[in-house]
Amino acid sequence: MDFRHEWKYEINASDMIAVRQRLRAAARPDPHAVEGKYLIRSLYFDNLADKALLEKLDGVNQREKFRIRYYNGDASLIHLEKKSKLNGLGSKQSVRISAAEAQAIVNGDLAWMSESRRPLVVELYSKMLSQGLRPKTIVDYEREPYIYSPGNVRVTLDYNIRTGLYCTDFLNPNCITVPAGDAPIILEVKWDAFLPEIIRDAVELSNRHAGAFSKYAACRIYG
Repeated sequence: MDFRHEWKYEINASDMIAVRQRLRAAARPDPHAVEGKYLIRSLYFDNLADKALLEKLDGVNQREKFRIRYYNGDASLIHLEKKSKLNGLGSKQSVRISAAEAQAIVNGDLAWMSESRRPLVVELYSKMLSQGLRPKTIVDYEREPYIYSPGNVRVTLDYNIRTGLYCTDFLNPNCITVPAGDAPIILEVKWDAFLPEIIRDAVELSNRHAGAFSKYAACRIYG
């Protein structure tokens, strides 16, 4: 499992305009984005004791969370993901699952997972049994992604964060999401061994400091 450096900043609209202009000069848009952005829908898992949420809020040094995610309303490409944090570094494991498998998980039909040849599916199954993990909340947002090859840098601007309240049926188009209060715009920077100076300068905001904002936590306020 490869861990990467991560910075997150809570910014406003004027900050985003400034950073966007610099990034367009220094980096390049992710070629897989549609008109420069993704529409992302994620379904996060937690247990009855809110283990993932509380570990995030408490800043636990070693923690993990599971989610299912797809982009731009395209349910033909869905990924089960596990995000891990250790000593301030982050990593992500990902495996593709079908829409039928995602719906089965939402519906609580789990028996098939134990027979899967995908270790991440089996791990989620095990923790759904042992820890009581269950689908908890939908998080929707828009993302502008930029990439810079030296350092394997990825910079994203995330905004219009919305919550599914108590709805977890994330493949259902009638599952409505609402704005997650006054959630800020999130500037996120990820890199491997080094962060090139050109990117460091592009994301520099004198009045902002790296923090630990969580879109999942922001959306859990509402359910």
